[in-house]
Amino acid sequence: MTRTAIVVLAAWSLTSALVGCGTNPPGLARGREVYDTCVPCHGANGGGNHELGAPAIAGLPQWYVQTQLTNFQKGMRGTHPNDLEGARMRPMAKSLHRTGDVESVAEYVTKLPPVPQSPTLGGDPVAGEAAFALCATCHGADAKGNKDMGAPTLAGQADWYMFAQLQKFKSGMRGAHPDDAMGAQMAAMSQTLADSAAMLDVVSYVRKLTR
Repeated sequence: MTRTAIVVLAAWSLTSALVGCGTNPPGLARGREVYDTCVPCHGANGGGNHELGAPAIAGLPQWYVQTQLTNFQKGMRGTHPNDLEGARMRPMAKSLHRTGDVESVAEYVTKLPPVPQSPTLGGDPVAGEAAFALCATCHGADAKGNKDMGAPTLAGQADWYMFAQLQKFKSGMRGAHPDDAMGAQMAAMSQTLADSAAMLDVVSYVRKLTR
């Protein structure tokens, strides 16, 4: 375990222990209180942390944040033995045991201003545009997502995170749980991308949409 991981684990242990000590009822104030548990990895501004594999979450739709936290709690996500980032996220999600905590922290996260993400990967956006036409069916031509389709916002997300998730879906590390219908749909879609180069192309196109 790296020194950074040890520091994060210690910080998480302290903040998660304090989560249950809050006195605020469900709502935005309680969400701000609970979010202290998320800060060690996602940052106070919700901008994420590449080194820890923690995505930018500031400004994500409330419904999507709630869904993913619930998926982690139920073991629908983060249980694959090779999913190190998911393994860190699962106990954090489980610490949200008070009624309304999931909804409260999701409300707080969605009100955080989105944090611009710097490009870290290559890829050909021209080639990626053709492949994204299939993605647009759910995520929208502008990559802003679609709640009815269970498709999250991609616009503004870090390229390294999108690439990592495509790899997880394609390898079966994510989206394999029998109750994860949305994840299964995405896992199937990931198979249309032939290889890592095709994934990079799609991700680079999405980044172009966000500029």
